[in-house]
Amino acid sequence: MLAGCASSPPGKATPGKAPPAERAWTLSPVSLSARFCDPPKVQDATQQDRLLRFAAVVRTRLEDSGAEAALISRTGIDLDRFDVRFSHSGLAVRDGGGVPWSVRQLYYACDERRPQLYEQGIGGFLMNTDEPRIGHVSVVLLPDEPAMAVRRAALDDRLALRLLASSYSANAYPFSVRYQNCNQWVVELLATAWGELSDGADLRARAQAWLADADYRPSEVVVDSHWVKFAAPFMPLVHLDDHPPDARYGMAFQISMPEAIEDFVRDRLPQARRVEFCHDGSRVVIRSGWRPIPDGCLPEAGDEVVRLDGHAR
Repeated sequence: MLAGCASSPPGKATPGKAPPAERAWTLSPVSLSARFCDPPKVQDATQQDRLLRFAAVVRTRLEDSGAEAALISRTGIDLDRFDVRFSHSGLAVRDGGGVPWSVRQLYYACDERRPQLYEQGIGGFLMNTDEPRIGHVSVVLLPDEPAMAVRRAALDDRLALRLLASSYSANAYPFSVRYQNCNQWVVELLATAWGELSDGADLRARAQAWLADADYRPSEVVVDSHWVKFAAPFMPLVHLDDHPPDARYGMAFQISMPEAIEDFVRDRLPQARRVEFCHDGSRVVIRSGWRPIPDGCLPEAGDEVVRLDGHAR
């Protein structure tokens, strides 16, 4: 039941302080296991090289798309037990952060024990994965006007920081301002951009109200054991006190996950285009459309296959 946002990624933290009406850079100390928060990377030089080649394929498709902004999601932590492929989303913008394409996203900064916004290139975005031998990336290319609105909002430091909560929860309830996870920040920024919401101390609450009115439906993540819920108070970065009582005592949580955000964008913007990429260490499979690539990164009719040495086949 976790969004994969806990890390300390390489990249640039968003400069400046949050508006004084919010405590966006103050987080109450929590007891964190370094192993939980920063799992050891297992990437050797060969795996890193392959991930960078994979990133180059994704970046080239973004560059050739003509889009100004896109929703980008990747596999990160293993959530197979919850039937979840993508764990972490960000907003990819053209000519942002001093590079042709950069991703603005929320991470929980483990060392500083607070959520922060980061800008990374596509390569850095893809490096934070538990499994470098195989991985998936989904890109939803936004139509012109909605894309420009998202790009303006994402690159507006004051607005982006206004939407940053002071407290992080991996399973944050999407219609409460108590906590936030990485994917919730993304969907609240989409709401702010497309709802043309003005800045203000209550911006997060207004963004969530706009999402509810727009029929945003978070993912329902089914918990397979009551023990998980009973243990939640002792698990770092997991909270129950923001969820409605029926969720707390039931067996499912509503959480903002990449799949739910993609569904929302697809319903709202029929012109949006989706491209999924996966790699298995030796090749990249590219599929245009909303049908997911099968597990195992197996190509089917109509898919494009590119060897990680750069040659199509």
